[in-house]
Amino acid sequence: QVQLVESGGGLVQAGGSLRLSCAASGRTFSNYAMAWFRQAAGQEREFVVVVSASGLITYYADSVKGRFTISRDNAKNTVYLQMNSLKPEDTAVYYCAADQGYNSGSYFRETRYDYWGQGTQVTVSS
Repeated sequence: QVQLVESGGGLVQAGGSLRLSCAASGRTFSNYAMAWFRQAAGQEREFVVVVSASGLITYYADSVKGRFTISRDNAKNTVYLQMNSLKPEDTAVYYCAADQGYNSGSYFRETRYDYWGQGTQVTVSS
């Protein structure tokens, strides 16, 4: 069973930056597509970004394009989310998720993913 542990959340002023990390257990991390989702208070969980197992293909939600960057270090079993130019609307609990590639469905839907982290709170003040 894959375990995912997020870190790096916190409180930041609008325009600031945070870097989230998600560390995965297991020996097959390099075979997983990895995604970040977020859920604001009172809202549904929404897709943020996904990166392919190779790290060569990414897709970003329009709301974060140009501000957020996903990367992965397969040797360290870790995926990162660099968040710049943060806005109050980015305030949410951020979750990482792993897709082993055997389920059907859109990469942009949470039902695609097999494993989830516990989430880390990001709060952006204005």
